[in-house]
Amino acid sequence: MRIPVLLVLAGGLVAASLSPTEYIGYVKFLASEDMRGRATGSPELEKAASYIRDRFRSMNLKPLSGDSYYQDFEVTTSARLGADNQISYSSGPERKPLVFRQDFSPLNLSSDGRVSGGVVFAGYGITAPEYNYDDYAGLDVKNKIVIVLRHEPQEFDDHSVFDGKVYTAHAQIFSKASNAKLHGAKAVLLVNDVAAHPNDADELEKFGSTAGPANAGIEFVQVKAQVIDGWLAPEGKSLESLEAGIDKDLHSRSFALPATLKVDLNIDIRREVKTVHNVGAYLPGETSQYIIIGAHYDHLGLGEQFSLAPSKVGTIHPGADDNASGTAGVLELAHWFSHEPKHKRGILFLTFAGEELGLLGSSYYVNHPERPLADAVAMINMDMIGRIRENKVYVGGVGTGSTFAPLLKQAAKTHDFDADVTERGGYGSSDHTSFTAKQVPVLFFFSGLHSDYHKPSDTWDKIDAPDAVRLLDLVADVADHLTDGSPRPQFVRVAEAQDPGEVASHSGSGDTSSGYGPDFGSIPDFAELPNGVRFADIRPGSPASKAGLKGGDVLIEFDGKPIQNLYDFTYALRAKKAGQEVLVKVLRGTQTIEAKVLLTERK
Repeated sequence: MRIPVLLVLAGGLVAASLSPTEYIGYVKFLASEDMRGRATGSPELEKAASYIRDRFRSMNLKPLSGDSYYQDFEVTTSARLGADNQISYSSGPERKPLVFRQDFSPLNLSSDGRVSGGVVFAGYGITAPEYNYDDYAGLDVKNKIVIVLRHEPQEFDDHSVFDGKVYTAHAQIFSKASNAKLHGAKAVLLVNDVAAHPNDADELEKFGSTAGPANAGIEFVQVKAQVIDGWLAPEGKSLESLEAGIDKDLHSRSFALPATLKVDLNIDIRREVKTVHNVGAYLPGETSQYIIIGAHYDHLGLGEQFSLAPSKVGTIHPGADDNASGTAGVLELAHWFSHEPKHKRGILFLTFAGEELGLLGSSYYVNHPERPLADAVAMINMDMIGRIRENKVYVGGVGTGSTFAPLLKQAAKTHDFDADVTERGGYGSSDHTSFTAKQVPVLFFFSGLHSDYHKPSDTWDKIDAPDAVRLLDLVADVADHLTDGSPRPQFVRVAEAQDPGEVASHSGSGDTSSGYGPDFGSIPDFAELPNGVRFADIRPGSPASKAGLKGGDVLIEFDGKPIQNLYDFTYALRAKKAGQEVLVKVLRGTQTIEAKVLLTERK
């Protein structure tokens, strides 16, 4: 229990304590309609940054660096369609244009540029050796434009090898992009599987709603089914008959369209790069050592591809629990500790931008720390702490610090919480992951997922401020122990339940491991590079470790296939089996290094 700190004011002694009223006030501001969901790169996130900075300043905390509470970094925040998107085709002397937004529309993960070439129909665009299914078998698509159907075969068949009830990872649009690229295609034309959805209109995907990398490295456009059927008709084929044939026996119906058919694409996508900020403040201790108390303050804005309420995309996603609740916790603890006597160790209060886009802010911070990470004793991360149910809280990463287990056990008992404490969890889908990769012991506080996660219904009125402050009381006791001169916890590598290196998607606090494919052993840096995948860390004893790969290496080639982004890596790995040896190429500084990695079973 917090013992109130006595402040000497003009009117006498006044008790300062962790306050549910003050806490919910922070949440209400950050999750208000005026903040419009705090999307990274938005004017509203700038307002949130200013708000947090002003709160730190009012507490007389030292700026993060020099005289600034901001750490600036650049991020590709969004894409928009330019004015020069064109598709035309010819099968003779006459060239016919398609109508932009009526006949076709690029998807937001598409590259931009001009592409021309012959056309190949490649079924659903799926290569799934685990299901003995391959739309590209015996098909030469090198430098061709491929037509692929949406979703996957037999999607409503309970006996389908693809499941039939839930889409597999092969149905994801970014998987189709990676697979086409790995087979040498230079553009993809996606078409709705209209035969499987006879009651649905053949609508074009809303630009900005497609999950995947910012740039998949290949031109990717959706085209209306009637256009594609017009190209197929001279061959006596139709989308409906091709779909029916594939669904009947799961045999490929792929083929090259006549060489006389030529398609020209000009894709015009403008990507916006903006400067955003991590916001932080420092409370000095008596030594150079310190702990970090952090949370991300960005959210989804109007939803876009990460919304779990697709019909509500375009509506404000306020992000009260995710993660105004954690940010408010940082502010409330900063206020409390700013009135305490000086501790042996300092406290760095950090709030991150870009978490929902892939841990971008925390990743940038650990690679450009404002204080030496060697002096960081521990990092405490709070993400979604505002909706405690049945007195239960989750604490991850306990095994990463040599002194954490008894400390957390005692703190949970003192504060009467049912704490689900796990030694695993040093890696995950929130900002503590970035610090684990730098061998800083971490603790991750979380009150659990709920039905409002990543939806417009995650509103401030559902936050349980009294219980959240009870949890902050526990966190403050842990922080007191870590800053009062007790023995420094030593970093301990712990086994993870799943390998976060094989990641196909990051959507805020959701699960980052797809669970597909053999074990490789890498921990990714989620920041997108112009080319390749940077490893934040390599798990000891893993296939990657045994092959001599190291944290900081940038993977550029896997089994002879170029790797542009994390999605490409995930897709290429998923196609392999345990026991296979693959040749990989990585950049290590200015050197290109080759290594043979013997893949093993995922544990």
